[in-house]
Amino acid sequence: MSTSRTTSSAETELAGAEVAARLEPGDLVLVRGELGAGKTTFVRGACRELGVEGPVTSPTFTIGRRYKSAEGLAVAHLDLYRLADMGAEEAGLLDDYLTPGTFAFVEWPAVAALELPEPRVQVEIRHAGGDERELDVEWSDRTD
Repeated sequence: MSTSRTTSSAETELAGAEVAARLEPGDLVLVRGELGAGKTTFVRGACRELGVEGPVTSPTFTIGRRYKSAEGLAVAHLDLYRLADMGAEEAGLLDDYLTPGTFAFVEWPAVAALELPEPRVQVEIRHAGGDERELDVEWSDRTD
């Protein structure tokens, strides 16, 4: 696991871009942190690195957003904050976002821990005072 510190939103986006640069299609990134910690900012930087050009905003009230990069890469951004229990949701709710060729980022993943595949990366973002954030990034070993 590596730990780093960012001092601005731009640096948090850059941290997301650095993670995305190492991903392969089908990789899953779980992003944890309290409200306002910078999870969506981190994901925005990752999406930019993957070639997403339009707005990247929190999908809290829609569960997820799917993006296509200029190069045709599929990117999914899920926010499970408003879900209390996956058992109360429609079966297959996440299936359209977690496809084999899609780069997927999931905020608030704990509620769906049993439904999510093995993540490639786990990120924890913490407030560190002012605009500073501390990020823990843990990579799993590739099995392929």
